[in-house]
Amino acid sequence: MTQAPMPGYVPLAEVVRSGMRESVHYGAVVGLSAEGEIAYARGPVHDAMFPRSAAKPFQALAMLRAGADLKDSALAIAAGSHGGEDLHVAEAERILASVGLTADALGCPESVPGGHAARRTFHAEGRAPSRLYMNCSGKHAGMLAACSAQGWSTDDYLDPEHPFQQSAREATEDMCGEQVAHTAVDGCGAPQFAVSLVGLARGVQSMRLSPEGSPERSVLEAMSAHPEYVSGTDRIDTELMRRMPGLVSKVGADGVLVLGAPTGETVAVKISDGDAELRARTLVGITALKALGVNVDPIADHLTTDVLGGGRTVGGVQAL
Repeated sequence: MTQAPMPGYVPLAEVVRSGMRESVHYGAVVGLSAEGEIAYARGPVHDAMFPRSAAKPFQALAMLRAGADLKDSALAIAAGSHGGEDLHVAEAERILASVGLTADALGCPESVPGGHAARRTFHAEGRAPSRLYMNCSGKHAGMLAACSAQGWSTDDYLDPEHPFQQSAREATEDMCGEQVAHTAVDGCGAPQFAVSLVGLARGVQSMRLSPEGSPERSVLEAMSAHPEYVSGTDRIDTELMRRMPGLVSKVGADGVLVLGAPTGETVAVKISDGDAELRARTLVGITALKALGVNVDPIADHLTTDVLGGGRTVGGVQAL
């Protein structure tokens, strides 16, 4: 069995409770200048890692290259990890209906909403789990739309050897400027391609710097224009993009985050413990953007995260 790499991650953030260090988040972070140079780096930024959902912009690009008719909110949700709110379910259904398909065609697992408010409504109304609630259903609907545009089979669209997945791999390598180091199965069942943090950052930056009207740039513009479809009304990606117009923010599972500033500077973060509470990666990423000279004032309150005790703030999480 192939073993996962064990890079030499470094301390990136500390948790301080009542004046005493309680724990430390290790990881790696890279920041590219607007000119594409590595201007900020901590940890093993050239080692292979799984971008998880932070790679969705590359998959959405493959959809457009295949001829999928996706734009605006449909393109945003195809590149997003939504919270299972009604607007997300409706958008995924619209994408499927546009190519004559239903939720039965989705290959992602059934789920319940991930957003807090949406989950409360789900339980209060006694709804049943559905593939449409799964946070990747927009991506899967977009993949199926791409398959329909090309006349590719839809029953095996998640097979790594399927023409669409091969095109997604090509888009990833094209944008990131490096070969995929390993292929795995993501949480939603789709192939997941390992690249380095530098590759992830270069990939998003390459899309940002592509010509106006190009498929590459269109993906990121749709994401920043429709952040609620990328994430959800009560999630961090949406908040950051709403408060800092032009920013692209995309969280990935197990501690990943990529941030693309409107001026081109791009940051990619990996927290080695997975950062399940998302309390480290955001502040580490924004700290890196600030170090690159980006004005982060609109989101500067996220440079630290409160630590609570007895319902009040007794410390914080801060970058090292």
